[in-house]
Amino acid sequence: MTAQQQLLQILQHKIQHDQLLLPTLPDVALKVRQRSAEPDISLNEMADVIAQDPALAARMIRVANSAFMGRSIKVSTLNQAVTRIGLSQIRNIAIAMALEQIFVSQHKEVQRQLDALWQNSIEVASIAAACLTFYNSKVGRTGLNKDILTLMALVHNIGALPLISEAERQQDLLGDSRFLLFLASNLAIEVSVRILFAWGFSEPFHEVARTWQTLAPCNPGPDYTDFIRLANIARDGYSDKELQQRLLQHYINLQMVPEENFMLHPDIQTVYQDVRAIFS
Repeated sequence: MTAQQQLLQILQHKIQHDQLLLPTLPDVALKVRQRSAEPDISLNEMADVIAQDPALAARMIRVANSAFMGRSIKVSTLNQAVTRIGLSQIRNIAIAMALEQIFVSQHKEVQRQLDALWQNSIEVASIAAACLTFYNSKVGRTGLNKDILTLMALVHNIGALPLISEAERQQDLLGDSRFLLFLASNLAIEVSVRILFAWGFSEPFHEVARTWQTLAPCNPGPDYTDFIRLANIARDGYSDKELQQRLLQHYINLQMVPEENFMLHPDIQTVYQDVRAIFS
C-alpha cells in the first residue's frame, strides 16, 4: 500500500467515525455573530467588539475605505468604518475578515497547503462577487447579496482545512503536497457541512458546501451556488471539462457573465480586483 493510499484510508476512517478535530471560529468572529443577533445593539457597541482584535479592526477600516463599499471619502476610525459598513453587513464582512486566523499549522508543508487553500478561497470569493455584481447590473434586483456570497465562497470548501491539518499528524505519509490538497478537497463535503453546522451557519451555507462540486445549475436559479460554481469554472476547477463547458454556456445564456472569457471583461475584472484588494 502506497503512502497516498494509507493517508486516504486514515482520513476516510476519521470522517466516518467523526474523529476529525474541527476548527472553531476565531473568538472575535463568534462575538460579532452573537452581538449582531441582538436587536438593540448599537454601531458603537459593535465597534467595541471588533476593537478587541486590532488586526480585524484595521481590516474593517480598510474594507470601509475600499472600492468594495463603493465610497470615495476616507474614514480613519473604527467607529466611522462600522457606521459606513452598517449593521446589516458587518456580521458577514467581519467573519470573512477573521477567517484567515484559522488557516495555521506548525508544519511548514502543511502551512503551505493551508495558504494555498485560503488563497483559492479568496480567488473564488473575488470572482463570484464580481460576477454577481455584473449580473445585478444587467437584470436588476436579484435578492442575492455580495457580502453574503463572499462569505459563502470563503467557507464553501472549509472541510478541506481539518483534513489537511490531520495530515500534520501523519507526517510520514504527507508525500506529494498537490495530492494532499486534491485529496482534502475531494473528501471535504461532509466535513464542510459539519463545520458550518457547528458554527451555526444557516442552511443556505450548508447547501453551498453540499452542492458546489455538482456540475448542474440550481433550479430555480441562478443562486449563490451557481456563482461559486462559475468562479470554479473560471479557475478550470472541474475535472469533467465537457460538463464544465456546458454549464458555462448555460450561465452565459442566463446573462450571469457576458462571454466565455468573462474574466477579461473590464467590469468584472474591476470588481474582482476590488474584492481581492481587501484581503491583501
